[in-house]
This record gives sequence, structure tokens and C-alpha cells, in this order.
Amino acid sequence: YRETGMKTNTGSASLLLPWVFPAIIALGALTIFVSGRDLTQLFLTLESVAETTRHPVAMWLQRGVSLLLLIASAEIVARHFAQKRPAPSVTLLVGFVLYWFGTVGIPAVFAANPMISHEYLYSLVLGIAICLVGPVEQERLLRHGRDALFVLMLLGVLLVPFKTNMVMDTSYNQGLIRGLPRFGGLTPHPVTQGMLAQIALLLLWVKPYEKRWLNRAAWALGLGVLYVAQSKTAWVAFVVCAMVLWLVRRGSSFAQRATDPRDNTVGVLACLSVIVGVLGIAGWILLGGPFGQPADFPNSAEGAQLMSLTGRDRIWIAAIEEWQMNPTFGYGLSIWDAAYRTAIGMPNATHAHNQFLDDLARAGSVGATALVIYAVILLVLSVRSARASGGLSLALFVALALRSVSEVPLSLMGYGTELFTHLLLLATVAAASAQRQVQARPASSLRFGVAS
Repeated sequence: YRETGMKTNTGSASLLLPWVFPAIIALGALTIFVSGRDLTQLFLTLESVAETTRHPVAMWLQRGVSLLLLIASAEIVARHFAQKRPAPSVTLLVGFVLYWFGTVGIPAVFAANPMISHEYLYSLVLGIAICLVGPVEQERLLRHGRDALFVLMLLGVLLVPFKTNMVMDTSYNQGLIRGLPRFGGLTPHPVTQGMLAQIALLLLWVKPYEKRWLNRAAWALGLGVLYVAQSKTAWVAFVVCAMVLWLVRRGSSFAQRATDPRDNTVGVLACLSVIVGVLGIAGWILLGGPFGQPADFPNSAEGAQLMSLTGRDRIWIAAIEEWQMNPTFGYGLSIWDAAYRTAIGMPNATHAHNQFLDDLARAGSVGATALVIYAVILLVLSVRSARASGGLSLALFVALALRSVSEVPLSLMGYGTELFTHLLLLATVAAASAQRQVQARPASSLRFGVAS
């Protein structure tokens, strides 16, 4: 844009919005640090239905982050209307707002158990602001988010010698290497740490550091944390997302070589690699390790967990039953709180462990319909933005889709680490749409030497 003298539809970059992502990550990390948690007691913690008391420092920091979020969002929205700029993507903006109303706004009022709170508005305000960003602001969002994630992982690693049980689950014995502790860092759970490490590596791929030594160190840190977090879901998701990024960025040249009738080596090797990869992943999951015995699998702990989907099948049944009792607007936003978990006898059911079933139980058919419409919008816009974003939009969508099978990464109940990837996708799609608007803008014609 500097070469053409053209301006994006976002004007000058926001000073505050790029700092929202690091602030959210810092809030989560500080909350974990001052809590004095013990990852070796994680299972007992999940079994408890008692509400945890938050440290006063964490409470005051959350107020500050909330204020920063509101001011930064107001800055973006006010400037957008003051300069009378069109939204980068009206479809994206409308889709996000409808999804918030379908899964948060409407059930908060009309569900079987209505509950209204100002905390639900933060995700709406921040999401609208993110949908209005352009390439310049998205660039800063990605870089600040990337840096925050790697600082988070580095701090967790540095705390290993001093706060071992806070950042490592030394009692974990279900990994591929027996006796290897599971790394959770300064995140709520090792699975969360694995997901954030995966996103950090994707951002590093798209936005590498300028210094080679720093870039290599970041790759080593991210891959190490991803492995020691020992989340098989994060491993598979990273491999799939990396393939998506590679195909978008290098796929055209690879396709030319693979379809060249004079040289079919690349095509054969690709097919063999896919076959070996699928068999390898299936083997790790089913056998629990490279030396597992297939005959013992059904009676093993891994087999029992897989057959019951690590206990999620009971939670899914409870979610469906709640929808059947409240089919239109659902149970309400208070589902899965301490009182509800006590009533159903599932203290570890903090959510439905599936995005669709969670919205179905929480917001009924209205919420589930809003989710389907929103997912289709995100898919279409992610595909359209794939080239302009260097494959990042599609990779982030795939990451969210895979995580939605067992978690709730699209939940808009508040703001936290789970909202991070969702907002990154919105910013990437919005920036790509803004870039298309600039490219599609007709050149100004000259009349009497003046641009008309």
C-alpha cells in the first residue's frame, strides 16, 4: 500500500487493540501463578464442585483487562463510524453478532434458567471490534499474539525447577513415554497448553522472527512444549493444520510436479507418506505406544478411555437430555455450573466437551442453528481468505473445527485463552476482506487534471 499510495479501510493502526491479546494471556497466567495450584491433584480438582476463590491480585488485574478491552474496542468502532468506512466483511460481522445473540443474548433472557450479566457483553464488544480491523492492525495483532504465547511458554519452562508441580503433572503415566511428566505451564490444563503451543507455531510459520537464531529457538521451544504437553489431539491438529498451511503456500508447485506424467515420484511418495502417517497415528492411539499389544487393547486403560471417549459419552447424553427438556432456548447459560454438576453427579463436566452439543444444551435449537450458520460463514470466508492470509485463515479454522469435537473453542461466555484462536480467525478473515476491498476499488479518473 505504501507503493501505490492507497489507504486501507482502517486508516492508522490502533494503539491499544494489539495489546488486548497479551493482556488476556497475562491474566490467565497470573491467575494460575497466584492460585498455587498443583497439577498432580488436577483430577481431584476436577472432581470437586466447590467454586474456587480468586486471588485479589487476579481480580484487580481482570478489571484492568476488562477496561482495556472496552477502551480498545470503543476506539476501533468509534473511528470506523467517524470515518464512515464500510465493514471489511458485512457477512462476517453479521454472522458473529447473530451467533452471539443465538448462544448468549437470547438464552440469557428466554432460556429455562435465565441469567443476565454484564460479563457476557465483553466478547460481543471485542468481537465486533476485531471484525472491523484491516491488514495493518491484523499484522500487529498476530505479532503481539505470537510474542505473548512464546513468552507464556518460556515462563512456564523457567518455573519447572522452582514450581514443578504448578507447571508439570509429575504423576501422569498415560503418555507415550512412561514416566515423562506432562507440561501444563501457566495454563489451566496441559491440553490447553498444547492447543496454545500449536497456535503459536502456526503464527511463527506465517510471521517468523527476523533474527534466525531467535526463530530457531522459538521453533525448538514451541515443538518441545507441544510434545511434553502430551495432548494427542493437539499433535494431530498441528499436523493437519501444518499440512493445510503447506498446501496453500506451496501446493501449486507441488501439484505441478505430482501431476507431471514424466515424473511420478512425488505423487507416489506423497501417497505412501499419507498411508504411513494415517497408520502411524492409528497405531499410537490404539496401542498406546510403539510396543503395545493389540490383543490387550480392549482391556487396557487406553481402550476403556477410547470406548467411553474418556467419559465424554455420559456428558454428551446429559447435554442431549437437557435439550430434549428445553428444545427451543435450552437450559440456560448457567448450565455446567457447580450446582448443576452436583445435581447430575458429574463434577468434572465443566462444559459439554463438544461445541454443537454445548450450544444445543445451553441455548437449545436456536443456539445450535446459530452455530451451524456461523460455522458455514467462517468456512466460506476462511477458504476465500486462504491465499491472502498465506493459509493462516484456513489453518485456524481447521484448528477450531478439530478442537470443537471435544472442547468449546467458540464459546462467547466471556474472554479467556479459549477465545484467543477464535478472535485470531476473525481478525485474519477481516483483514483479508479489507485487502480485497482495496484491490477491487476502481482507480480514480482524472478530469481537468483533478482526481474525480
